[in-house]
Amino acid sequence: MFRIVTDGAADMPVDWYEKYGIDLLPLRIRFGETTYIQGVDVTPDNFYQLVMQKKIIPKSSLPSPLQVIEFYRSIAKKGDQILSIHIASKMSGTFSTIQMAARELVGELDIMPFDSGAGSAAQGFMCREARILEQAGRSLQDIIKNLEKMRQRITIILTVDNLEFARMSGRVNGLQAALSSLLKIKPIIVLRDGILSMAERVRTRQKALDRILEDVKAQVGERNVILAVVHAADPFTAKVLLERAKTKLRIKEFFITDLSIPVAANLGPGTIGIVAIPVEE
Repeated sequence: MFRIVTDGAADMPVDWYEKYGIDLLPLRIRFGETTYIQGVDVTPDNFYQLVMQKKIIPKSSLPSPLQVIEFYRSIAKKGDQILSIHIASKMSGTFSTIQMAARELVGELDIMPFDSGAGSAAQGFMCREARILEQAGRSLQDIIKNLEKMRQRITIILTVDNLEFARMSGRVNGLQAALSSLLKIKPIIVLRDGILSMAERVRTRQKALDRILEDVKAQVGERNVILAVVHAADPFTAKVLLERAKTKLRIKEFFITDLSIPVAANLGPGTIGIVAIPVEE
């Protein structure tokens, strides 16, 4: 059997997991000395409540290689082929852990780790694409080649509403965060070579949303795109951003989704952005 696995940094519509046969490796969230398992102890509904109650900026935590091995064995049987699509190796140690587990299972399971070079909805789109290609009779080698092309076309642009989470998680320089917060500056964060980097800073939330749309348009031009608006506890702004995107971009397919907890833990509530991938016709 051909199985598709991704990790908890992925974002996609909930029904895709069953519809496209995608298995999810949950990540961990650590509040002080207490570790919560994504989707078991902590969900998007209670995550920010926990933040307010504990008054601690949480940190994402990786499963151990042994936990990953146990996960693979729980979803597959000897001889199964597994395509394991994960958050960018430059942003997380997850991919390295996956590779270690895959090596331990050689001869039992045929596991192909794939570095998405991104995260969030990009992983979701890749998982779905892999299943569609597999159902069309394409070989694993062909699927990987298509995902590699997809990886090169990904645009991810976000804005963070409050840099405190990013400062505490070490994602942004402390002085930069303090100055940006003092001046009420909104950073624009883009995916570059597998890393989320602060590209520029603007003065207001509205200007940040304007810049997201301008920058996505500059990247994709007039090409048809599949698109996701991702947000952390801000569904209203996500809907507004989607409606504006529809007037500027040639959107073939779209969805809105909560930003995955491991990513939201590093960027904080109010984070919002667009993941767009041009469609090869």
